[in-house]
Amino acid sequence: MGLVYILNIALEVYKWLIFVRIFISWVRTDPRQPIVKFLYDVTEPVLAPARKLIPSIGGIDFSPILVFALISILQRTIS
Repeated sequence: MGLVYILNIALEVYKWLIFVRIFISWVRTDPRQPIVKFLYDVTEPVLAPARKLIPSIGGIDFSPILVFALISILQRTIS
């Protein structure tokens, strides 16, 4: 397996982690649950700077869309 392949898989897994985080934000979860805490700990370092670039509008957080777009661009660039 090449480095590009491994990086592409890692980026795809990260996109899924962000997607799951979006999903759990729609339902009531205890933020102290280990999986919820893990998702926040892993995704927040990337989503927080994106939130500074695109603030939420009407209570909707658009930072995941920006991060998805940037990851997709990165995946196309390295492939």
